[in-house]
Amino acid sequence: MSSFSNWLSRAKGNVMDGVKRYKSKDLLEAIVAGCAVVSVADGTIDASEKQKMAGYLGRSPELNVFNMSEVIERFNYYAGNMDFDVMVGKQEALRVIGKFKTKPEVARVIISVCCAVGAADGDFDEQEKSVVRDICNVLGLNPSEFGL
Repeated sequence: MSSFSNWLSRAKGNVMDGVKRYKSKDLLEAIVAGCAVVSVADGTIDASEKQKMAGYLGRSPELNVFNMSEVIERFNYYAGNMDFDVMVGKQEALRVIGKFKTKPEVARVIISVCCAVGAADGDFDEQEKSVVRDICNVLGLNPSEFGL
């Protein structure tokens, strides 16, 4: 737990700079898809989880470089896909995230935001960590680099 806490503290300052540096529509899609996957880590997403995610996205200094209405619309798109079929929706989200496999610096930004989302409620539980490990694997990154 301590290694993750230390990593998260170090990473927070770098996330905002990384998102600003690599701001693009593809990065927006990958970050929001990752957030949606983390938010449904237990296999379902209900209205309170959607509200929590929308609230986090609206307040997050890491994501405020993007147009918030577009962020929320894209989150709802990915969450809606997972509402319809969790496995198909997750696979589509991972496909979008996978576009950054050849860009490890950007991939680390995506993972950092996903970890921050997982820890946003103060409990980065094992289901959320497992999903972030899946995202790491899609991006070709070692989960242990992120304390997972």
